[in-house]
Amino acid sequence: MSDRILVDAKNTFCPGPLMELISNMKMAEVGDELELLSTDEGSAADIPEWVNKVGHEIVDSFTEEEVLHIVVKKIK
Repeated sequence: MSDRILVDAKNTFCPGPLMELISNMKMAEVGDELELLSTDEGSAADIPEWVNKVGHEIVDSFTEEEVLHIVVKKIK
């Protein structure tokens, strides 16, 4: 069973949330899901762009109480 890793990058600004996601992704196992929390508006575009470029998968994306949640599954 895969784990879900919480990456709390709230109150950090571009490229902070993406850098947090990348560093956590390097430590994650294939199949793990990482849930990024971000309050930076740029993350809504930056994160999916990076995920598609490197070949992982966005499992879910939603905003709750002004916090963007992006769940990314490590594919490789």
